[in-house]
Amino acid sequence: MSKPDETCDISIEVATDYVREQSEPDVGRYVFAYTITIANNGGSAARLVSRHWVITDANGKVQEVSGDGVVGEQPHLNPGETFRYSSGAVLETPVGAMQGRYLMQTDAGNDFYAPIPPFTLAVPGVLH
Repeated sequence: MSKPDETCDISIEVATDYVREQSEPDVGRYVFAYTITIANNGGSAARLVSRHWVITDANGKVQEVSGDGVVGEQPHLNPGETFRYSSGAVLETPVGAMQGRYLMQTDAGNDFYAPIPPFTLAVPGVLH
């Protein structure tokens, strides 16, 4: 891993939704969808190489998920471009949290991590 290029500026925004029709609260199955928007605000193009997620439910159960790209793609973002995708997570509790990071690589071959800020997954009305 080389030192990140100081012109690499990736921002990540997350929107979440509870998927009631796929959830089964009686058996501890809560399905959530999330949409991620990745923006390249820097001066260098970069490709999303891989992802690493840490998913924690309200019981403290932790799942870690790693893999190449996102939704079968390794998007390349030129400066000023964005990439949006949707995916999902299944929890055993009505509340949980996710966070992680993307491994990015500039066109010059410099690797760097773009952190995914923690966000909450919650059934509507469960949290105040």
